[in-house]
Amino acid sequence: MDTSDVTSMVGDMEAQNMKLKKSPPFSLERFHISEDYGFLLPDPLEELSNYYKPWMEIASNLPLMIESHQLRIRVDVMPLLSCHLLKDRKEQYLAHLLLSFITMGYVWQEGENNIPKVLPRNLALPLVEVSRSLGLPPILVHSDLVLTNWKKKDPDGNLDTIVSLPGGESLKGFVLVTLLVEKAAVPGIKALAQAINSVLQSSDDDLLQALKKLKTSIAEMTKALRQMHDYVDPAIFYAAIRIFLSGWKDNPAIAEGLIYEGVSEEPLKYSGGSAAQSTSFHAFDELLGVCHSKESTTFLHGMQEYMPPSHRAFIEEVRSAPSLREYILSSGSCLLREAYNQCVAALAELRSYHISIVATYILTGAAKAKDGGLGHLPEPPQALAEVGTGGTTVFRFLKSVRDTTLARIIDQSD
Repeated sequence: MDTSDVTSMVGDMEAQNMKLKKSPPFSLERFHISEDYGFLLPDPLEELSNYYKPWMEIASNLPLMIESHQLRIRVDVMPLLSCHLLKDRKEQYLAHLLLSFITMGYVWQEGENNIPKVLPRNLALPLVEVSRSLGLPPILVHSDLVLTNWKKKDPDGNLDTIVSLPGGESLKGFVLVTLLVEKAAVPGIKALAQAINSVLQSSDDDLLQALKKLKTSIAEMTKALRQMHDYVDPAIFYAAIRIFLSGWKDNPAIAEGLIYEGVSEEPLKYSGGSAAQSTSFHAFDELLGVCHSKESTTFLHGMQEYMPPSHRAFIEEVRSAPSLREYILSSGSCLLREAYNQCVAALAELRSYHISIVATYILTGAAKAKDGGLGHLPEPPQALAEVGTGGTTVFRFLKSVRDTTLARIIDQSD
């Protein structure tokens, strides 16, 4: 290779670097993440075509059918419908929402008593079919419960759920407050993209602004979560709601799993809905370089399989981006270090508050429910007394991820 070849190669590399600096490659659009709604599905559908009326009729009356012990009877005579008439993603998401809610009601209609070993084929087959199309597991997940389960109730912007389960206003409050936490994360998700592009562009000023926006967004998530106390009764959550979010993996009440008739002759095991399936927390961890324990990391990576594939791909993209933490450490900028530390501290504070919420809704809720203070509630479930709906030993897990978050704060002497 002569000198002219080397000069040409260097010129090409410089041109590529200049092009990279002019065109930030990291965007939300290609991961189907909304600029306005983040990971929430914008304006979810509320109705399917008349062919799917049997699903709609059952799903719209779930609380009454469960409480009157009629749901299994109705499902057993429900026609077997194909998913081939679902025209687009929004219709598929609504179908998954309807079928997964019906499934949770069918399995847990009698609480921990008389749990069925088989999900009937007229429910199992379409649930598995639409799940495969969406890349989701055939069980209720966070995206069903929250991301796609909302509608505008009136022109003033008041919200309601599309499908419900037993728990009345407390169940609605639980879903909608969680939705508000996801909505509060939206500026942080956009700031995350800005931060990555700022590192790629070596733009410290833009990075500083992005980190400030991220810290504010995480603080707003904590503020939104505080509303849980206003809208969700701990005893109702513990005795009437929690079991319907529980899955059939790592759950002593249904340890062998569930047979999906027509799909598998062997029982299948899936975790229940969990805040650990929220993409926001995973993405912020990856951006800030938070490294959890081996046990927690294994669980969190498993929870990513319960997210829409585009959201999983987003986490992978953040993970493969240049290290924000290393960039800040090498920059020597005290302002960047301080801004980064404020983001980490805000995320740790959010996790600390989550611990207090869980303590209220599991420990206090259990005490109130067992006390018989609300006589109309069913007998509280026992199998998941100290286990999260996702299957973890909940307090140990939450304290571990909080502590490993705090451990990433950069010592200003470093």
